[in-house]
Order: sequence, then C-alpha cells, then structure tokens
Amino acid sequence: MYKILAWTAVILWMALIFYLSHQPATVSSELSEGITEVIVTTVEKVIPHADFDLGTFNHLVRKNAHFFAYMIFGVLTLNALRRSGVVGYRSMGWTLSICILYAISDEVHQLFVPGRSGEVRDVLIDTAGAIVGIGMYWLIAKLMRRRSTR
Repeated sequence: MYKILAWTAVILWMALIFYLSHQPATVSSELSEGITEVIVTTVEKVIPHADFDLGTFNHLVRKNAHFFAYMIFGVLTLNALRRSGVVGYRSMGWTLSICILYAISDEVHQLFVPGRSGEVRDVLIDTAGAIVGIGMYWLIAKLMRRRSTR
C-alpha cells in the first residue's frame, strides 16, 4: 500500500512540474511575480527600509523554484524506490538518473511552450536540488536507523 502511495506522489509531483512548465511565459511570469511580491511585502514588514531590485529578486525566486521542486522530486522518488525494494547506492543512482532525465525532458518540453526556453543552467539547478533532496533523505534515514537501534 505504501509503495502505491509513494509512486502516486512521484507521478503527481511530475504532473505538477509539467503543468507549471507548460504555462506560457506571461502566465509563468505573473505567478513568480506574485510570489516575489508576497515575499518582498513580508520582508519589508520586518525590515522597513530594505531595498530590493525586483528584477533580480524575481529571477532568484524563479531559479529557487527549480531547485526546491527537484529537491522534493528527489525525496519523493528515492522514497518510492526504497519502498519498492531498491536500496543503497542503487536507489540513489536511480533517483538521480530519473531526476536528471526528467529535468532534461522538462527543458525540451519548454522549447515548445510560447515564450519559454530550455536552458542547460536550469537542468543543472534541478540536478543540484535533486542531489540535496537525496542527501537529506539519506541523512534523515540514517539518523532514524541509528535512533531505532538504541
């Protein structure tokens, strides 16, 4: 049962990434600008005289979205593979391979979306996110195993 739930989470996350990548540039920009606005408004409440270059900050929000989306994708995929009986370094290797291939396919997909482009830099950011997600999963699993043996 947990294996089915784990793979369902992976597929739903992949669908969300695809959906967000399929949005034309204008819609995607509106979404990231809205998120940027919320963050800036919140920060300005804490630091009233903060000075932001909104263009640069919006760019950072967009690139961080890549990183965190694939960090979560890495965690979900590694969990699904482990629940399917793939363990050890094999599970991490397969997870990283799946994440990289999906990141590449996502960037190729964006070549066909109005106003969007496919960028190698985004694949590298996605890969970094997946690696961090894999590392976090591994570290937490190791700590939990150590705790349960005590």
